[in-house]
Amino acid sequence: MKQFKTESKRILDLMINSIYTNKEIFLRELLSNASDAIDKLKFISLTEEKAVKDFKIMLSFDKEKGTITIEDNGIGMNQADLEKNLGVIAESGTLAFKKENKSEEELIGQFGVGFYSAFMVADKIEVFTKKYGEEKAYKWESRGVEGYEITETEKQDVGTKIVLSIKQDGEEFKYSDFLSEYKIKSLVKEYSDYIRYPINMQVTKTVKKEDSSNDKPEFIEKVETETLNSMLPLWKKKKSEVTEQALSEFYQREFRDFNSPLKSVYAKIEGTVTYDTLLFFPEKAPFDYYTNDFKKGLKLYSAGILIMDKCEELLPDYFGFVKGVVDSSDLSLNISREILQQDRQVKAIATTLEKRIISELKKLLETEREKYEKLFKEFGLRIKFGIYEGFGVNKDKLKDLVLFYSLKDKKLVTLAEYVKSMPLSQKEIYYACGSSIEAVERLPKVKKALASGLDVLCFKDGVDEFITKILNEYQEKKFKAVQDSDLELGSEDDKKRLEEKNTEYSETLQAVKELLKDKVKDVKLSLSLLDYPVCITAGGELSIEMEKVLNAMPNSDGKVSAEKILEISADHPVTEKLNSLLKTDKEKFDKLVNVLYCEARLIEGLNIENLGEFISDLSSVIL
Repeated sequence: MKQFKTESKRILDLMINSIYTNKEIFLRELLSNASDAIDKLKFISLTEEKAVKDFKIMLSFDKEKGTITIEDNGIGMNQADLEKNLGVIAESGTLAFKKENKSEEELIGQFGVGFYSAFMVADKIEVFTKKYGEEKAYKWESRGVEGYEITETEKQDVGTKIVLSIKQDGEEFKYSDFLSEYKIKSLVKEYSDYIRYPINMQVTKTVKKEDSSNDKPEFIEKVETETLNSMLPLWKKKKSEVTEQALSEFYQREFRDFNSPLKSVYAKIEGTVTYDTLLFFPEKAPFDYYTNDFKKGLKLYSAGILIMDKCEELLPDYFGFVKGVVDSSDLSLNISREILQQDRQVKAIATTLEKRIISELKKLLETEREKYEKLFKEFGLRIKFGIYEGFGVNKDKLKDLVLFYSLKDKKLVTLAEYVKSMPLSQKEIYYACGSSIEAVERLPKVKKALASGLDVLCFKDGVDEFITKILNEYQEKKFKAVQDSDLELGSEDDKKRLEEKNTEYSETLQAVKELLKDKVKDVKLSLSLLDYPVCITAGGELSIEMEKVLNAMPNSDGKVSAEKILEISADHPVTEKLNSLLKTDKEKFDKLVNVLYCEARLIEGLNIENLGEFISDLSSVIL
C-alpha cells in the first residue's frame, strides 16, 4: 500500500469534507476528467491515423453490487501517469499537456482534485486504464486516506474505466439514491449536458409490443443505449441557427420561468478574456427580488462544464435581474471547480458584461419602448438604487436608464426627454415627491406648476429624491423640488402683490410663527397654493420626503426632521379670518392656527402629532 505524496491524510479528508459542499458534483468531475482524456487523444488523432475516432463516454450502474462505472476511450494512463496524477493530490496532466502542445482544444480540469471528490460518495475507487500506444494496462485502487495500490491488469482497449463502490446509506445521507437511472440522467443533464462527447448509458424503456393491437395494447420493457447529453450548448451554435423560439424555450426550461423573456442577448465576446454568453431580461420580477433572500448570478461554465449555478461576481446588484450563462475556456480555477479565484479574468468578464447589458438596455429603450417600460416597472427601483449606492460611483452609467412619470404628459420619460421638452426659459428640472401619482397631483404647488405650463416629474419611490442629490444636475439643469419654500411661481405683478400682502398681514404672520415656534422654522404667504389654504414646504437641504424615508428605515429612531416652512395662501379667505381673529378672539385664533398646521401636515403625508387636540380644535373653529 502506497501513501499519497501530500502532506498527510488530513489533506484528503479536508478536500472531501470541506472543499466540496455538494456531494452530487462527483459525477460532473469524473465526466469532466473523461472529457479531458478524450481531448488529449483527439489532439493526437489529428496526426495519427490509427488513433481512435469514435470518442464516447459510457456510464453504468449496478444496484445489487452498489457500483457506478464511468468509462472513456481517451488517452489512458500508464504507471507513471497514475503515480503522478492519482498519487499526488492536486496534480493533473491536463495543464502540462496544454502548455506542451499549445492545443486550441478547450481543456478543463487543470487540477487533479476533482477525481477525489468521488470519495464523498464512494468508500472504494478502482481505476482500470491503458495508455494509447502502450501494451500494458494498470489498476489503481484506493479506499481513501489509507493510500493506494497500483498493479498490472488486463484491459483490451485504450482508455480508462473508473468503478465506484458507493457508500452504505447513513442517517445523514442516502447514498443509494445515486444508484438509479433517473438520478444519474438528471445529474448528467444538470452538470454535464454540454460535454462535447456523447455520454451513453443503457436505459430501460417501456414500449408497445409489436404484435399487440391498438385496442388492447401490450407493453414490454426494452433496454437500449441512450445518449444522455445534448453535447452542443445553445450558446455555442451560430447565431443564425438559433431561433427566438429556441431561446425562449431554453430560458423557460433552464430558469424555471413560465413567461418568455422580454429580450435575449446572444453574443461572443473576444478580448482579454474570450467567452460566449446568453443573457435574458425577464418579464416579471421574482417574488423575492427585493428581499435579502434573492440570489443574483449567472450560470458559469468552463468549456461546457457547469462550474457555478449562480456566479454573483459577474453581475452588479443593480443588474441582478439578468439571467443567463457565461462560458469561457480562459478561466483560472483553483483547487476545485466549485471555487473561483477572484482574479482579473472574472473581473474582466464582469466589466464587459456590464457594458453589454447597458448597451442592450439602451437599445431596448430606444427601439422597443413598451418592453423597456415593462422591464423598468419590474426592476427599475433596483437600477435607481444603483445610482445612489457607493456615493454615486455608477451614476454616469445608469442615469440615462431611469424613468420618471411626467405629470404633464401623463407617461414615463427619461431625464433626457424631460430636458428636451423644457421651454427655453426654464432653467431647472422640477419634481415633486409623494406616495403615489395621485397624492403628488393633489399637492398645492404641483397644481400651480402644472397650471403655469411647467412639467413636474413625479417622485414616488423613496430613493428618487436622494438620486437628485447624487446627480446634482442633468445636462447642466439643476433639480428643483416644487415643494421647496423658495419656489414661488408667478409673474412680476404677482411678486409685487405678494409684497403688499406681506405688509398687510405681517402682524398675523408673526403671531402664527410665535405660536408654532417649536414646529416650524418660518411662516410665509404664498400665491402658489390655488384653492388650498396652507401647505408645508422644506427650508433646508433635507426635504420632507427625505424625512419620511429616513424615519421609516428599520434602525431609525424617528427623530430625523426637515426644516419646515408653513405657507399660507395670500388669497384664501382663511387668511383674512386669521387676521380678524387675532384682533377679536385670540383663543380661537390659536385653535385655527393648530388646525391649519395639522391640515398642512396631512397634505404632505405627515402624521398629526396630537390627534385629540386637532379634533377638539377643529370642532371649536367650525362652531
